[in-house]
Amino acid sequence: MERETTRAIRHDKQIMKFSLYGFLKNLKFFEPYLVIFLFAGGLNFFEIGMLYAIKEIVIYIFEVPSGVMADTYGRKKELYLCFAFYITSFVIFFFTRNFWTAALAMVFFGLGEAFRSGTHKAMIYTYLEEKHWEDYKMLVYGRTRSFSLIGSAISSVLAIALILNIPGSRYIFLASIVPYILDLFLIMSYPESLDKSGCVQNESFFWALRSHISNIFRRPGLRRFLLKSAFFEAVFKSVKDYIQPILGMLLMSSGIVLLSSYSSDDQLKIVLGVTYGVIHLLCAYASRNVYKLQRYMSADRIMNGLYLAQVFSFFILYWTIKASQPWLIALMFVVLYLIRDMRKPVLVDICGTLTEKGERATVLSMESQMKALITVVVAPSVGFIADKTDVGIAMLCIGVLLAVVFLVLPRSVEDSCRL
Repeated sequence: MERETTRAIRHDKQIMKFSLYGFLKNLKFFEPYLVIFLFAGGLNFFEIGMLYAIKEIVIYIFEVPSGVMADTYGRKKELYLCFAFYITSFVIFFFTRNFWTAALAMVFFGLGEAFRSGTHKAMIYTYLEEKHWEDYKMLVYGRTRSFSLIGSAISSVLAIALILNIPGSRYIFLASIVPYILDLFLIMSYPESLDKSGCVQNESFFWALRSHISNIFRRPGLRRFLLKSAFFEAVFKSVKDYIQPILGMLLMSSGIVLLSSYSSDDQLKIVLGVTYGVIHLLCAYASRNVYKLQRYMSADRIMNGLYLAQVFSFFILYWTIKASQPWLIALMFVVLYLIRDMRKPVLVDICGTLTEKGERATVLSMESQMKALITVVVAPSVGFIADKTDVGIAMLCIGVLLAVVFLVLPRSVEDSCRL
């Protein structure tokens, strides 16, 4: 029976659409070069950290209201709006000349993130309930996420060709608009049954907002679980693109020549594109297969193992930066990405178990909101430490911080619920 269901899931047309959505969404051709682009504009680590913080502040403000809007008024409508924000952000990035225009672009990018996060996952939940496939959440989300990561891998490879042949780096933002327009049309083809949560909403938006939040905060187990999840994701978001300047500085200082026919800047762009491509391909495989671990351990145990792996990875990353080993640094960033993308399907599975179907977009939005608030503090702090000392010390501080959080917060959903 399980094998037949798994086969049906793999050939289901709507799940294929979910997968295609993620594939197109992750064709962000600018991703391997964003920090390098900002550095070229004269920004330092602290200012770049502030840009990330601005984005997260916007997410923090709009995250939960957007989740309630999706559950109350319709998820498809919310995704239409989110893609409009993304496209506006890309246009502003194209015209960016200084910190303030970059900040405005980050504001619109943050609005896109706030109106997207949680909404599409909630649509997947609804579809699985329609098909009576609720027990296969980790399999389905791992599979759809793997296509997102394949999109990221292909995006990284295509980005190399784009960045080497366009008049300037800023044109890569215009190229990123095309797949987002295609994704907008794809969302239009989703069945109307996925637009709403399945629960009748008679109250006003603000009444619904207050009701959803109070219901969640009355459950301390869920609240603590979301806080811990948000903390570890926020730390990753704050440092994930540091691989760009780190590899750049080490490759230039080491004098390594990889492709003699290209300038040092172009060599760095090629290395970054290939590195991101490899990262996302490995992550796609890990995300698609993480559900198999459920045969041997609970979702709680999987989550805790991934948390510990992340802690140790930052300690090892500190050593590799100190030792000036470019390839080991790249390897550790690969490991950090793998941990994050194995954790995502597990998080979705646990949240789906803990929440009611009429509040799922809101709950997942709350996790993103907590993550945004923590990132607002962590991203500029890490940038400040990196500017005043070095990036290695910043990674060491993060490792210590994560270890403390892991020890202080409950280590399982069951432990949380008993507190």
